[in-house]
Amino acid sequence: MKPTLLVLAAGMGSRYGGLKQMDAVGPNGEIIMDYSIADAIKAGFGKVVFVIRHSFEQEFKSTINADHFGGKIAVEYVFQELDSLPQGFCVPEGREKPWGTNHAIMMAANAIHEPFAIINADDFYGGDAFRVMANHLRTLDGTTGQYCMVGYRLENTLSENGTVSRGVCQVDEHSHLVGMTERTAIERTPQGIVYHDADGSAHELQPDATVSMNLFGFTPDYFEQSARLFVEFLKEHGNELKSEFYIPSAVNALIGSGYATMTVLHTTASWFGVTYKEDRPSVVARLKELHEQGVY
Repeated sequence: MKPTLLVLAAGMGSRYGGLKQMDAVGPNGEIIMDYSIADAIKAGFGKVVFVIRHSFEQEFKSTINADHFGGKIAVEYVFQELDSLPQGFCVPEGREKPWGTNHAIMMAANAIHEPFAIINADDFYGGDAFRVMANHLRTLDGTTGQYCMVGYRLENTLSENGTVSRGVCQVDEHSHLVGMTERTAIERTPQGIVYHDADGSAHELQPDATVSMNLFGFTPDYFEQSARLFVEFLKEHGNELKSEFYIPSAVNALIGSGYATMTVLHTTASWFGVTYKEDRPSVVARLKELHEQGVY
């Protein structure tokens, strides 16, 4: 069994102002997504499914396709749109914001029938993270309710150019996720790593705290569970213009109900991305170094 990689790319058009402006950060013009797919191929993923929007479908497909990856992995596309809603629900007038990351996952229900991992399109996760995830997903074939995620050391996910938000994970003695707490305005200070409350007060976080960077692993039953939870979400928040159905919310609900467990896998990899425009030079430098070391 080869697991599938699901890439959440529906927001790329708005982030980049048009796909032709996807940021080339590698020494040969590579975008960050190229590294994720290369790492997934090395780790043994058999297919990649991209969640995109119809508005940039042709442009995306002309650039990101099986030929682009040397024919080494199967490629499919699914679409996330505002009106991708269950029967009986409609988009509230004035809403422009997508329905969130877990809604994006749901769009792949008819394309994925095996254990799968999900990633953000424009984050760099590192080869070890894909190896760890693929190895665990292979053990989940035929199971239900046994999910997983790759947890990163907090200190390996920070920006030197501003604060970040991270989902800080509570993990039990069996390496199972108990819950995720969103911490905002996290930064490295001379006194250590801290986060700030809404009132501005600072609280310390340990450098080795486990955080989520949206690298999750699921089995296909997650689609059915998500559809059920999305209906509940829409009943409560469907008329709001900016509410979003996030992955951590769905995961916390399934863990809390006793339906699922989520094993937290650990990686030596460092996450990075262009959170701030000032991050770009360091991303370019780190990728250049990886090329010089022969990793890519």
